[in-house]
Formats: sequence, C-alpha cells, structure tokens
Amino acid sequence: MEKNDRMAVEFSPETLERFHETVSRYPKKEAAMLPVLYLAQQEFGYLSPEAIDYVAKLMGQSPGRVHGVVSFYTMYNMKPIGRHHIQVCRTLSCAPGGAEKITGFIKKKLAIELGQTTADGRFTLSEVECLASCGTAPMMQINDDYYENLNEEKVTEILDSLK
Repeated sequence: MEKNDRMAVEFSPETLERFHETVSRYPKKEAAMLPVLYLAQQEFGYLSPEAIDYVAKLMGQSPGRVHGVVSFYTMYNMKPIGRHHIQVCRTLSCAPGGAEKITGFIKKKLAIELGQTTADGRFTLSEVECLASCGTAPMMQINDDYYENLNEEKVTEILDSLK
C-alpha cells in the first residue's frame, strides 16, 4: 500500500482533549510519547502505520522515531489483537517457575502459536519481558489484569471464564 493510499486516522474529540491534557503534564512534549501512544492504541485498537504517522505529526516527531518507540516496547501492538491479549512473562523469575510450560499449555489449549490470534478473535498470545510480579511466578497479564502463581488448572479456569 502506498503511503498516499493509507486510511486517515485521527483522535475523537474526547481523546484529542485527553491528548492535550496528557501533554500539558510534561515539561517537554516529547516526554509524553509513551502515554500518547497508549491513548492512540486505546483509540484505534492497535498502532498501524497510519496511527504511527498521526502520533508523529501530533508530537512533532518523525514517523521513524515513533515507530522505534512502538517497536521497542511489548505493550504496544502493531497489528490487530484478540479481545483478550494473553501476555506470559518469560524472564528471570518466571522462567524457572514454569513460564515455558504455561505458554506451551496455552498454545495447545487455544491451538495457536506465539503472536497468533484464535480464529474467533478472542485470544492473542504473546511472551513478554518482566511484568514486575517476580514473587508470584509464573504469571501472565490478560489485557490489564494480572494472573499469578499459575498452573494448568488455574489457566484453564481463567481462559474458560473469559467471554
């Protein structure tokens, strides 16, 4: 798709107001990049090339710089995700606690691989770096909620409870 063929995206009036409010809390506009990207992801569902271009324009930054930020952090999605984004921590405390086993169990239960979304659009599975719940390993985050001290039975209950 040519750059000129991209769909136009822009914030709703409510989100544009939140954008201005967010930026006003920082001494420099560029320091608000992470929360502004979060606003964009909430507004558009994910950070498409069009959304990245839009944020770059709003922030007075190059699209390349914004893309660099988006691609660095696992909390930003550059493609559509399922209604429930399962993010399994794979780092130091979670790995020996069984994170790999939990990830394998979820892959088998949902019949998807890492980075994939179920056919019904309900679940997307990712592995992420530390989610800062090291004392409760293994753990995962689904959307904004933490699930800790996981085992296969607990994961089954959690996934079955999500609509």
